[in-house]
Amino acid sequence: MKKKITAVLLTILISAMLVTGCNKKDESTTTADSTTEMTKTAEPLKIGISKIVAHPALDALEKGIIEVISGEYPDAEFDLQNANGEMSTASSIAQKFKSEKVDLAVGIATPTAQALAQAISDAPVIFSAVTDPVDAGLITSTARGEGNITGVSDMTPVKEQIELLISLTEVETLGMVYTNSEANAVRLAEIAEEACGELGIKFIGTGITNSAEVKQAAQTIAGKVDAFYVSTDNTVVSAISALIDVAEKAGIPIVSADPTSSENGGVLISWGFDYYKMGKATGRLALEILGGADTAVTPTMFMTDPSDIDLLIDTAVADALNINIPAALLAKARTVQN
Repeated sequence: MKKKITAVLLTILISAMLVTGCNKKDESTTTADSTTEMTKTAEPLKIGISKIVAHPALDALEKGIIEVISGEYPDAEFDLQNANGEMSTASSIAQKFKSEKVDLAVGIATPTAQALAQAISDAPVIFSAVTDPVDAGLITSTARGEGNITGVSDMTPVKEQIELLISLTEVETLGMVYTNSEANAVRLAEIAEEACGELGIKFIGTGITNSAEVKQAAQTIAGKVDAFYVSTDNTVVSAISALIDVAEKAGIPIVSADPTSSENGGVLISWGFDYYKMGKATGRLALEILGGADTAVTPTMFMTDPSDIDLLIDTAVADALNINIPAALLAKARTVQN
């Protein structure tokens, strides 16, 4: 009888040991799986930002994006790239982001956004400072995104900007230098020409392919126009000092859509977006997407709040050209330079 009891107890003991061993193995596996999952979660976000060229407005936009994303993800890693106005470089940057498997890519300006959209299909792509994303082929409607793509437009009030200029000084012919290889710039030139037709003034535009051509292009038409209009054309804005030099020698004013790049003087009136604020808006959109929002159903964001718009007036330029700036307009300006 004792032998039978001992045998039973021994069987129970062995069974208990086997169960305990299995439980320990399961716990070990669970712990390992949990650790692996934590390691995956702990990996910092990789954010790729590609801008078409460096100039104050786009630099400010980039800064705004980084600040907002870093506020939510302090450990996020940013790969900041500058295409230096070259489409081939923009394409190379897009391929770099694709191979690095960034968690999110941002294209600042039309060419870089187009390059990212063509190269990346397995991560969100956000465009920013793109005037007409539909015309640029990024999306089919601003009411929603397109697959993994959505973003922020900087469509500017072209007609109103030109109207403001002609309310201050006589303009019969308006000149515009624009980048004929950039969809954003070409569309803005078309809008400017249409606006001039509606306002009863002539329009003379001249196309360029890179920033080194801005001065010569401006010189070509300076004697035929009464003023220059500068849109949010990144190639032209990056060489704004060359255009200012031509305008000063010709004794004609400039109206610009980019206040940030006009802060060094030489532009009579600049009325447009605060690109730092646009960068922060782009950053907030990025956070929504990173948080799970679907790019395919996220509409294009437009900067429509009055606080997003800046008016800069340079009274030194006005004095040099004998142009009177009404006190009421000066009172509306966020920045008055003299």
